[in-house]
Amino acid sequence: MVALLLLLLLVPLLLFLAAPHIRKMLSSGVCTSTVQLPGKVVVVTGANTGIGKETAKELAQRGARVYIACRDVQKGELVAREIQSSTGNQQVLVRKLDLADTKSIRAFAEDFSAEEKHLHILINNAGVMMCPYSKTADGFEMHMGVNHLGSGVTAYSVHPGTVNSELIRHSALMRWMWRLFSFFIKTPQQGAQTSLYCALTEGLESLSGNHFSDCHLAWVSAQARNETIGRRLWDVSCDLLGLPTD
Repeated sequence: MVALLLLLLLVPLLLFLAAPHIRKMLSSGVCTSTVQLPGKVVVVTGANTGIGKETAKELAQRGARVYIACRDVQKGELVAREIQSSTGNQQVLVRKLDLADTKSIRAFAEDFSAEEKHLHILINNAGVMMCPYSKTADGFEMHMGVNHLGSGVTAYSVHPGTVNSELIRHSALMRWMWRLFSFFIKTPQQGAQTSLYCALTEGLESLSGNHFSDCHLAWVSAQARNETIGRRLWDVSCDLLGLPTD
């Protein structure tokens, strides 16, 4: 009986001591690029929290003019001031963007085009997960409307890993599990590494359209590699948004 009690006490202690090493092992991908970005213009969607915030902070640290594109402008302004203070880069700006409303998306694009001549880096970080059933302003199911139709098509897709962020805010079960296993889950800074890798690493142009995880090329299913399916998805998506397919 005493041995069992000691074991029950010892296991959590060992897990606690091993947790930093396990987290480091699970967070093996690190962006090592030293590229600096003075004069470059960057847009990061959903950068008012979590992975997006850490991504925007790192890009600002490298000298870029960073636009935080988010739905909650007030929260975005607080984050912008925080990044300005920590990096010394005052060119961190906030603009309204609601991916659940195509009118907001078009307004953002038009205003940005009037404000800037070039966009050098676009990171479509914003997204939703496990929302209660709801629809966007245009009548699309929320996950489909925000994560796919709202964000559009990207040059690279990335999987940040299991990250402690607000993405799980709609699920009480996931929040509980994240707290229970918090020692083994990536921080937002660790979760931002693959996005930064794809945005900053030189020589990745030939790999455009691929999927990355932990700063490495990652496997995708045969369906995801099927050009016919991809073209059909593109055509259907454009049709839903009233856009030309070419």
